[in-house]
Amino acid sequence: MHRNIALLLIFGLCILGPCLVFAACGKSSIYALGRNPSAAPRIFTAMIIVLIFAEAAAIIAMLIVFQLFS
Repeated sequence: MHRNIALLLIFGLCILGPCLVFAACGKSSIYALGRNPSAAPRIFTAMIIVLIFAEAAAIIAMLIVFQLFS
């Protein structure tokens, strides 16, 4: 039973971290586009790179959890 609770907590953190990054990235990009619409291509490129790294970190964290609890 303790193992399942630990697994749920770790998975929750693995999901919560990237979700916060996605929310912060979205908010910041919308704010930046509102202030300077002509910088859209650079903002979009930076936003995509940040989202890819956040997703990769989430996948790596979940693979580590799977390895630890299998």
